[in-house]
Amino acid sequence: MSRHRFSQVDVFSADALGGNPLAVVHAAEGLSEARLAALARWTNLSETVFLLPPTDPGADYCVRIFTPGGELPFAGHPTLGACHAWLAAGGTPRRPDVVVQQCGVGLVRVRRDGPRLEFAAPPLRRSGALEPDVLAKIARALALQPSDIVQHQWVDNGPGWCAVMLGSARQVLSLKPDWTALDPLKLGVVGPHEAGHDAAFEVRAFIGDGGYEDPVTGSLNASLAQWLFAAGLVTGAAYVAAQGTALQRAGRVHLRKDGGEVWVGGNVVNVIQGEVEL
Repeated sequence: MSRHRFSQVDVFSADALGGNPLAVVHAAEGLSEARLAALARWTNLSETVFLLPPTDPGADYCVRIFTPGGELPFAGHPTLGACHAWLAAGGTPRRPDVVVQQCGVGLVRVRRDGPRLEFAAPPLRRSGALEPDVLAKIARALALQPSDIVQHQWVDNGPGWCAVMLGSARQVLSLKPDWTALDPLKLGVVGPHEAGHDAAFEVRAFIGDGGYEDPVTGSLNASLAQWLFAAGLVTGAAYVAAQGTALQRAGRVHLRKDGGEVWVGGNVVNVIQGEVEL
């Protein structure tokens, strides 16, 4: 057994318990893959991450991201949470203006945006309109009429996301998915809020192969923003997305277009600090 520094942080909320929790194990070198997976199953959080020395000379640290079901090449809220924990533990980036994280999709840049951290959205692995059979499956799983789906798109940046847009945030919040019918899709649903709301869109993330809703999802919001900006569905170069409302969370994700890139930002707060024996 070995002892490792352990953190649990809350991502995409300025207040503890309002966002998406993340478990972080520091200095995880020497632990077997089976041990990493076992801890992720035990924490039973949407993701648990393990900080390691980088093997790429351009990176400041390496992170491995596990769900209770297995390893992911990339995920958004673990990217911000891992960076926050690494910095809080005394990590010093090679460049003062940017932290470079190594993960399954390669190198991901993270930088400060006032009180928030933000990461550069990785390129989409798959895009384009959803196939008719996929659309029909989604409509059945969400008890929607085909006309309820205003727009749709593959927005896969690693986890396998597909997405549909509905006419309003109210419609998005009213959904009660049939998990069996949705399996194995990973589905993002987005709808616009009325003028005057602090967020432009409401987002929900349904994990069909796990049968659960993710509270606040960085990877999904990253790929949604790439789609929405490219399709001209966003006014201006920045917007805020709300997520987690249906789960009594208050997640806020800050998206902005900077040149040819989309940056995904949010607050991260410490909740638990200690050690874990593995």
